[in-house]
Amino acid sequence: MSWFKREGGEYESGPGGNGAPDAGERKVRTEGLWTKCLGCRQTIWKADLEANLNVCPKCQHHFKIDARQRIALLLEPGYELVDTGLRSTDPLNFTDVKPYKKRLRAAQESTGLDDAILNAEGQLGHHNVVVSMGAVVGETIARAADRARIGRKPLIVVAASGGARMMEGVVSLMQMAKISTALGQLADAKVPYISVLTDPTTGGVTASFAMLGDLNIAEPGALIGFAGPRVIEQTIRQKLPEGFQRSEFLLEKGFLDSVVHRRELKPYLIRALGFLKV
Repeated sequence: MSWFKREGGEYESGPGGNGAPDAGERKVRTEGLWTKCLGCRQTIWKADLEANLNVCPKCQHHFKIDARQRIALLLEPGYELVDTGLRSTDPLNFTDVKPYKKRLRAAQESTGLDDAILNAEGQLGHHNVVVSMGAVVGETIARAADRARIGRKPLIVVAASGGARMMEGVVSLMQMAKISTALGQLADAKVPYISVLTDPTTGGVTASFAMLGDLNIAEPGALIGFAGPRVIEQTIRQKLPEGFQRSEFLLEKGFLDSVVHRRELKPYLIRALGFLKV
């Protein structure tokens, strides 16, 4: 059998003998290179997905992306991260399955962020803007609104959140009032505010700053609402319409101004700011 030759020691003898590798040492060379689309259920080469801005090239399903990717997607190189170093606390010493302090610490370690948001100042096309990305963190978003008002720079908030943190009780709920007040002052100063809703935008985020924009736009297929569909169905005891609380349904009902594909988002925002800026 001289025509059959294993090269490079691809399979080495393990404890099992007979040249077979140990089961714990076997590796699939393509592991981590593919992903399955949640929209069309097709398998996608990850490199193709990333090259297409994390949008499925087959069905256009928009995958979630993190705040750093979003900032790099929208702003020109040379932007500055601001309002860093702010962290949530545990005012109630809350514990359910595990202490809230441990949840916060684990989230900070896994993301490398102080909290679930990033603020940045930079250029979007030729417009100087303040951009806030992530979940609801009241003080940080309020600071972004103040920074935009004082500098007379348009504010863009990209929301992706399940809502206020109930583990922080009324302290968390009061952030809705704080942010709404800051946005009211921004409106009085006639500085534009654009809200971009991504999947998901729910709870107190939708009930406050996410729907207070001069322009409210969303990515395709994003889940947007206050309570989730299952909770609503159980409350009203009725079956909800197809696509309920998705971007396209809400646009049809007048809840949104536009639904914009991710690859069109940056030029759309640049054009919108040209109309909105005073």
